[in-house]
Amino acid sequence: MKIKILNGLLLATALTLSAFSPVGSGYAIAQESPAGSNSAAAQEAAPAPAAIDTLAPVVNAKAETVDANPALWVVKDADTTVYLFGTIHVLKPGVSWFDGGLKTAFDQSDQLVLELPDGSDQKAQELFGKLAIDTSGKSLRQKLTENDRAIYDAAMKQLGLPEASFDPLDPWAAGLTMQILALTKAGFTPGAGAESILTSSAKAAKKPILGLETVQYQLGLFDKLPETTQIRFLIEGAKDLEGGNKLIDQLVESWSAGEPEKLAALINEGLSGELLLADRLLTQRNANWAAWINKRMQKPGTIFIAVGAGHLSGTTSVPHLLTAYGLNAARVNH
Repeated sequence: MKIKILNGLLLATALTLSAFSPVGSGYAIAQESPAGSNSAAAQEAAPAPAAIDTLAPVVNAKAETVDANPALWVVKDADTTVYLFGTIHVLKPGVSWFDGGLKTAFDQSDQLVLELPDGSDQKAQELFGKLAIDTSGKSLRQKLTENDRAIYDAAMKQLGLPEASFDPLDPWAAGLTMQILALTKAGFTPGAGAESILTSSAKAAKKPILGLETVQYQLGLFDKLPETTQIRFLIEGAKDLEGGNKLIDQLVESWSAGEPEKLAALINEGLSGELLLADRLLTQRNANWAAWINKRMQKPGTIFIAVGAGHLSGTTSVPHLLTAYGLNAARVNH
């Protein structure tokens, strides 16, 4: 159970990147590069259109609308208001959350702040095309043990893909692409994630959109993982593709109910004993964002910050770290 939760956290972090577009193009990128190639041409291969765009999600046309009430926090002083909203990067159609007090807070804000700036899609695909390609000279399946290769090949067959499809990719890139393809087939759609809706609404209202991080930094989180960790992520995810979908459903359920404590419990279980990953994926980034908010409080105005929900729950969350600056993030009753 622990590794599946860890995989879910890694996947959820990756889905920040335009909720599918760069990572989903991994299949197309792999087809353009020879397995194990370390040539400059292979490393700089231009990505083709995302392969997931050809996969029709399985959507129940008669699915009822689910009313969600995700958590919202606010930090205030005399002339500055900062709303903190925890997002789920991918959702299935039919989840209704952008309404009531949450939408009022967004409408009252002068600026939208996301993990990544608007317009990151193309740059993300280009960087993914460079970082995802193996440079060691060994194909992906050559890096796997005989037992791991059997698990991997079975998962590829389940997805309807040739076994050698991801051979040019690093294990982290293959693992993310595999799980995202599985999510797409399970009914999650690129445009249903919270960031997509917030971005569209901000553009319609002519609100400026700012990013807390860069695409290069976020992709680097995965590319710099030890290869043993990358392979573990790939194989554990391949063992049970449907299990990854169920985990995302669990996270969405806690998010929809406005229960960050339950969401934090899932994430903490997944990161138990994984100090490097916990520090790299959550703690360091949360500390950076808390410092950014503290500095932003020195300027007047109202802003709406939307980051992955896992960053706003738990003892190393952004709201908790803000207390070190004498700032209180209060839950908004909406």
